[in-house]
Amino acid sequence: MATVGGLGRVPWAPGTWGSVVGLALGWLAAHTISPALGWTLLVLTFAGCAHIGTRAERQLAQHDPPAVILDEVWGMAAVVIALPWTAASWGWLLGALALFRVFDIVKPPPLKRLARLPAGWGIMADDAGASAYTILIVWVIRSVAVTSSTGDASIFL
Repeated sequence: MATVGGLGRVPWAPGTWGSVVGLALGWLAAHTISPALGWTLLVLTFAGCAHIGTRAERQLAQHDPPAVILDEVWGMAAVVIALPWTAASWGWLLGALALFRVFDIVKPPPLKRLARLPAGWGIMADDAGASAYTILIVWVIRSVAVTSSTGDASIFL
């Protein structure tokens, strides 16, 4: 489960593949459930994913094993659920995906510190932080584009 059906064992870019799965699940959620239900599911699944991450760490005897990509799935789904209007445009979705991956890989402060939390909490916390950074940046870009004199948001279109 932590490897999302073995996808995390792909030798190249497993975190990106997990993020793509999260994008698809977030897109599906944005089109089928209410925002309130989406947020409720995110809160409830965070702890479940942390528990699964803890078990995977014990089983693999490694902190935040690269094969564990459930955190990327959750993180990218969180971005799309938090910004449901991104689901209407592949440009916004792919832009958000790129930003999420950058934040997840680079781990700007305090994400590196969050990643050092014990067990599954560290696995999940840095991705939650990457989601928060992505949500903030995409929201600001869209807000500036919408309120500009041209309303041009072509950076992601």
